[in-house]
Amino acid sequence: MNINYSRAIPLEWQQMAKVFEALGDEHRQRIVLTFSPAERLNVGQIAEVSTLSRSTVSHHLKVLKEAGVLSSEKRGKEVYFWVNKPYLNQVFGNVTDYLDKYL
Repeated sequence: MNINYSRAIPLEWQQMAKVFEALGDEHRQRIVLTFSPAERLNVGQIAEVSTLSRSTVSHHLKVLKEAGVLSSEKRGKEVYFWVNKPYLNQVFGNVTDYLDKYL
């Protein structure tokens, strides 16, 4: 039995929990799956192919960005989003490292 984590979750796992929480919503999963490799999309482009309103898409993009799933950049009046692949690789790598090491 490993009792080291009975009182505190490691920082890496706290970050991972935010990613899993953000991806736990089916609408947010669909938004992430909308992106092609290395593609940058704005709210309007995502809302155009979604069943959700623009404001709802904006809300989901905010959640995904705060969790680190997406990155963004403002260009003029538009904000463009893309999948934060390096961060996701790190987070999911923490999971596989733990599985390899302890289970």
